Amino acid sequence: MGLIDGIMGNAGRIDPAAAQQEYGRLLGQGEQVHAAYLLVRDALLFTDRRLILVDKQGITGRKVSYHSIPYRAITHFSVETAGTFDLDAELMIWVSGSHDPISKRFNRQVDIYEVQGILSHFVAV
Repeated sequence: MGLIDGIMGNAGRIDPAAAQQEYGRLLGQGEQVHAAYLLVRDALLFTDRRLILVDKQGITGRKVSYHSIPYRAITHFSVETAGTFDLDAELMIWVSGSHDPISKRFNRQVDIYEVQGILSHFVAV
C-alpha cells in the first residue's frame, strides 16, 4: 500500500500471520485471523469468529478503539468494484441494530471478490 493510497483512505491487504501476531491480545483462545486489511492507521481483521475494526485515534494513535462484530450480527453487505475512473472498491456492511452501514474503501491491489467471499463464508455459517 503506497502513501497516496493511505492518504486517500484506501485499504491494502496485510499478512494474516502478522495481524495475528500484532493483535493477538484481542483474540480468543484458538481464534485465527483469516484476512487482514490496513487503512492508514486503522485495520480490519476477519477472524474465524468475528470481524474486528481497529480504529487508532488522535494525532499519536495511542488511543485505540476495538469494535468487535460477530458475523451473526451482520444482516447484509455489498461490494462495489473499482471502475475506470473510480480507482477504489467499497465494502458496506449492515449490522443489526444500526441504521447506517459500516463503509470501507479498498485499493486496486485488494481483490474485493476475496473480501466478499470471506464475508459470505462466515455470515452464512
